Amino acid sequence: MSKTLPFHIGLRYVRAKRRNGFIAFVSWFALLGMALGVFAIIVVLSVMNGFDRELKERILRVVPHGFLTTEKPLTQWRALSEQIQHQPHLLASAPYIDGTGLVSYGGGVRPVEIQGIDPDYERNISLVDDFMLVGALSDLQAGEYQIVLGNLIARNLGLAIGDTVAVTLPQVSITPAGVFPRSKRFTLIGVFEVGAQVDQSLALIHIDDAKKLFRMGDSVAGLHLKYDDIYSAPAEISKLKASLGEGYTTKDWSQTQGSLFQAVKMEKTVVAIMLSIIIAVAAFNIVTSLIMMVVEKRSDIAVLRTLGLTRFGIIQIFMVQGITMGVVGIAFGALFGMGVAIYLPQMIAGLEGATGWQLFDPAVYFVSFLPSQWRAEDTIFVCSMAILMSIVATIYPAWRASKIEPAEALRYDV
Repeated sequence: MSKTLPFHIGLRYVRAKRRNGFIAFVSWFALLGMALGVFAIIVVLSVMNGFDRELKERILRVVPHGFLTTEKPLTQWRALSEQIQHQPHLLASAPYIDGTGLVSYGGGVRPVEIQGIDPDYERNISLVDDFMLVGALSDLQAGEYQIVLGNLIARNLGLAIGDTVAVTLPQVSITPAGVFPRSKRFTLIGVFEVGAQVDQSLALIHIDDAKKLFRMGDSVAGLHLKYDDIYSAPAEISKLKASLGEGYTTKDWSQTQGSLFQAVKMEKTVVAIMLSIIIAVAAFNIVTSLIMMVVEKRSDIAVLRTLGLTRFGIIQIFMVQGITMGVVGIAFGALFGMGVAIYLPQMIAGLEGATGWQLFDPAVYFVSFLPSQWRAEDTIFVCSMAILMSIVATIYPAWRASKIEPAEALRYDV
């Protein structure tokens, strides 16, 4: 008997009309469920990839790729900057002083990360100047106690250019009148909007004012670093630390912003697992349809067994049938999923333009559109997982079919 006979019979069973309409319904339901599951996972993973890309691009426009500090405040930062300027892939370095505090105005208070920068050096590190809504970093003047805030901070506090805010540090000053938190008044001279979380947490002041505010003397906290490739920066910063030797500490953007990106990655994983339930349900439907098919084809199985087909051949027939149903559904789901994932931003933009409805309000969300980034590796993984589940779903019904005894099956056959 031909070795390919089970495959031909299995494929014929897929195309054959069912005597029982309910079996046909369950079979189509399994196929559509598999397609829907694969489609949904591919589209959702692409949207999660798009949000991850947008966050990285927006945040890393203004966040330094790396930080170089020493055990003690850095006094000879210019000499250190010249020492490392010939490092491979390093584009620029700039001095900084950082700390945390509270910005208050008119009864409102916002926690902020305060960064003291030198505008002449920092423009080579950060692109904040390209995202200024009002003012410019170059407007920061030493000794004038001026401040540049993110748009969300300014909006939440109701600030306008020229307003004076109080910056309070988590430190105390001891005076004859008692112990008071250290506080200094700054004038708002600029507002930036990057479209990321820094809009609600970052405050920039001149580095000379920061030295006085944080009592740093002539020292700085360290150097901001910028590399030609943000994704290779962590490895390059590790090399820089090794070349400098003891006494130096380095951090890269994956450490300072890593919790945010890890949260996005975790959300992507959890969503994928939850949506996999759709594929699991479709796989259970394959099991159901095959079991019903085995019952319907008992006499056919008995005839094939009497003609010499082995138990393994019977297993092959029903595995081919179930896997084919799964693969067809997976193929349709993958094709439609890839198409929607690639063109989803344009589709949503067209829908918004036609209806006047906006999916994400720019006043509320950092990303005011629906981003999508299709990745081949995600599609391959989803399809492979779905095919594996389809294979597993066929094992039990096929095994049950192989256990049918010809004599028992044909005894009551008319």
